[in-house]
Amino acid sequence: MRLLFIGDIYGAPGRKMVIEHLPRLLAEKQIDFTIANGENCSGGFGINRRLLHELTDIGVDAFTMGNHTWDNKEIFSFIDSEPNIVRPANYPPGTPGRGWRLFEIKGRKLLLCNIIGRVFMPSFDCPFRSMDAIIRLEEAADAAIFVDFHAEATSEKVALGWYLDGRVAAMVGTHTHIQTNDARILPRGSGYITDAGMTGPRDSVLGVEREIIVQRFLTGVSPRFEAAAGDLQFNGIIFDIDERGKCAALEVINFWEPSL
Repeated sequence: MRLLFIGDIYGAPGRKMVIEHLPRLLAEKQIDFTIANGENCSGGFGINRRLLHELTDIGVDAFTMGNHTWDNKEIFSFIDSEPNIVRPANYPPGTPGRGWRLFEIKGRKLLLCNIIGRVFMPSFDCPFRSMDAIIRLEEAADAAIFVDFHAEATSEKVALGWYLDGRVAAMVGTHTHIQTNDARILPRGSGYITDAGMTGPRDSVLGVEREIIVQRFLTGVSPRFEAAAGDLQFNGIIFDIDERGKCAALEVINFWEPSL
């Protein structure tokens, strides 16, 4: 089973890169299933139904979310009915949506789950214990488990990676929008990267026009965020998952195209 995970898709520039390059990647890399972090799809803040369907139509099979899950309020009208979107599983009970979903890929099961961190983030249930509960699910018994851990602190991501090693097929970190140089297969067989990066504006601060963020640091004033113009990048990672539900190989995806 060959999985492609696309790093946080940021606004219209990120969607443009996915629309232009995903069909080629699917064919060239012989991808069986594509997952994308979609919490920044709508101008950097959440996702709406139109964009969800637009990206699904060109080859994204499932979406994970994060701390911007609820920024676009339209999500409340579809998060319970759309079968290919998961939000962080460690939100409190009663929160709309699902924290994990089961997919069938070439006769095999994939359990996709989304978890959010607690360090430098709002208060959530413990991501470590939440993952324990998901792994104990009957549905997970013979499924490969893929985790998107949406967290700020690298220490928290690395720690959860070690905690899950051998218990999940792969774990990717998201949220910081900077692709890390530590993709590896951990000793017990789990694929891992601290952050898969961002698909969107390359010459930016996490996708935002850089001068806006520079002025925010200089003055403390936060004007309206705008997606940066200029060169665009595509970040992601490919995982090959074997019959045992372990990661047999991985490949980091990181390319960019200049603005015209």
